[in-house]
Amino acid sequence: MAKEISGLIKLQIRGGAANPSPPVGPALGAKGVNIMEFCKQFNARTQEKAGKVLPCVITVYADKSFDFVVKTPPAAVQLLESAKIKKGSPESNKIKIGSITWDQIKVIAEDKMPDLNCFTVESAMRMMAGTARSMGLNVKGKAPWSN
Repeated sequence: MAKEISGLIKLQIRGGAANPSPPVGPALGAKGVNIMEFCKQFNARTQEKAGKVLPCVITVYADKSFDFVVKTPPAAVQLLESAKIKKGSPESNKIKIGSITWDQIKVIAEDKMPDLNCFTVESAMRMMAGTARSMGLNVKGKAPWSN
């Protein structure tokens, strides 16, 4: 029989760097989860992605046990890394701060596919291009699907 779920916790933690300090400790402590056990499991599972921001959804059960799912890094973070800039534009419609190519967008879209609600790489690329534009990045070149 399935366990009764008592809550969900959504956090963004750097890979391999979970520790009991805020925001991890207070969020898990409020639900009664063993904080050190979570930190050990998370750090072990995310060693290969050390330093990258990783969204994590933690399912807490009524008996204080937990499961968690680690997702891919946010699209905005991946776009900033690809464009080699620190942060997005304060006025994305007026001030463009960098550019990115369709090939870079395709790589990010393929990486994000499991976490997106789309079925084709083309639609995922359109989503990533929209995110890039809203951050103040120009998308260089012609879209692969246009003639």
